[in-house]
Amino acid sequence: MNIQAYFARHAQTLVGSLGRIVGHPFATLMTMGVVAIALALPLLLNVFLSNGRTVIGSWNDAFDLSVYMDKKADGARAAALAKQLRQRNDVAAVRVIPAEQALAQFRDDSGFGKALDALSDNPLPDTLVVTPTLVASTPEGTEALKKAIAAMPDVHAVQLDTDWVKRLHAMLDILRRVVLLTACLLGAGVVLIVGNTIRLDILNRRAEIEVMKLVGASDRFARRPFLYSGIWYGLGGGIMALTLVAIAVAVLARPVDELAKLYGSPFHLQGLTFATAAAALGLAIGLSWFGSWLAATRHIRGIDPT
Repeated sequence: MNIQAYFARHAQTLVGSLGRIVGHPFATLMTMGVVAIALALPLLLNVFLSNGRTVIGSWNDAFDLSVYMDKKADGARAAALAKQLRQRNDVAAVRVIPAEQALAQFRDDSGFGKALDALSDNPLPDTLVVTPTLVASTPEGTEALKKAIAAMPDVHAVQLDTDWVKRLHAMLDILRRVVLLTACLLGAGVVLIVGNTIRLDILNRRAEIEVMKLVGASDRFARRPFLYSGIWYGLGGGIMALTLVAIAVAVLARPVDELAKLYGSPFHLQGLTFATAAAALGLAIGLSWFGSWLAATRHIRGIDPT
């Protein structure tokens, strides 16, 4: 029975705090709007970063390793090595280019057909084009794969544009840090905004809190409605932030699709995943609750009814 009464009191306070903030719609919407804008910016940056990773994932050929077989190795050995590489967890695909095909392609592309006819034999070896998985498409992953392949029998050389990989991932790392720093700064802003709103609410209800303390209410009991108000501010601001992000993605989707078509890419702008949206909503509620807890704990403790 005591447990039921406990939850009943909390439910009553929860609904009561909602009714209190709904009674001041303009001020409530202003607070939720500021929270929403503070959360929407890092969420939009996260959307762009996630889509950037998707684009990079479609550029897997930029991370391809060219494996040149020894001239003494025949086509069967190249096929066997390709089969062996396909079984690795860090390899997405392996394409075998026979020496004859490579020579024919070089003949067509270079324009030195007559000069190549003067050669007594094919100077090009069999080649394997190894595409690492998206997880392994990092400077460390591609370098480790390169060393592993280079140590295999009948492999003459492995070529990899490591500088390109490092530059690309350095830019991604900067973007990740920018998103993280922006999220931290704006998250602190949410705490301050909600905390200041709760502080003003406490000042407006100071007389009510003094009466509660005179009849024996604890600071914890007096603080409870303000904590629930913070939760409502966070929930409303989080929903508004997700709505803003969804609108932004919808507005940008068409021009991004048209740009992708000009480059012959099937890329489509993707919005927030369900997991990211749920995490963002939970973070909004948590930050707002923390801001209200800081303000309520400090100011209610300072109210002395005597």
